[in-house]
Amino acid sequence: MLKVGLTGGIGAGKSEVSRLLAGYGAVVVDADRIAREVVEPGTPGLAAVVAAFGESVLTPEGTLDRPRLGSLVFSDEEKLRTLNAIVHPLVGARSAELERAAGADAIVVHDVPLLTENGLASLYDLVVVVDASSDTQLDRLTARRGMTEDEARSRMAAQATREQRLAIATLVIDNDGPLDALEPQVRKVWEELAARAAAEE
Repeated sequence: MLKVGLTGGIGAGKSEVSRLLAGYGAVVVDADRIAREVVEPGTPGLAAVVAAFGESVLTPEGTLDRPRLGSLVFSDEEKLRTLNAIVHPLVGARSAELERAAGADAIVVHDVPLLTENGLASLYDLVVVVDASSDTQLDRLTARRGMTEDEARSRMAAQATREQRLAIATLVIDNDGPLDALEPQVRKVWEELAARAAAEE
């Protein structure tokens, strides 16, 4: 099994790269999706979040009110640490479970937005970074995701710098250009991953 960490700054196009790799045959383990699953109604994760932050973080339907929780934790490092201490171990356990289920000869791509920030590079055989300039990121976040420029800049500032991400990269996918320039690069990276996986067998 080849374990690959995939990361990139917000608006860099990591989700598109992840989708393409899945199409080539990678088993994609999406940390963001798992982070949502582990706090769904009825889960121990949601019970722990409510125990830590109170009933006010629930919607009237009993699901997690993400914007409300976000406004509580992003302005308070202590609260963010508390939330991470609940969610990260659950995400790690579920990711490991999905990885084990993938099979010995799989290429498992862990799609982890905060891989750099959380110092996780050593967990993987190699790290693929989807790279884009801050101007490109800003443009995508305002044009495609409808963020204000201030919103986009503060989300970008909360993440690792481009230099920090590139410093841990084994392979880099340059996604500064149009979408049709991305696919050939991702295919090339997939061929490299397949070659490495074959060499390990």
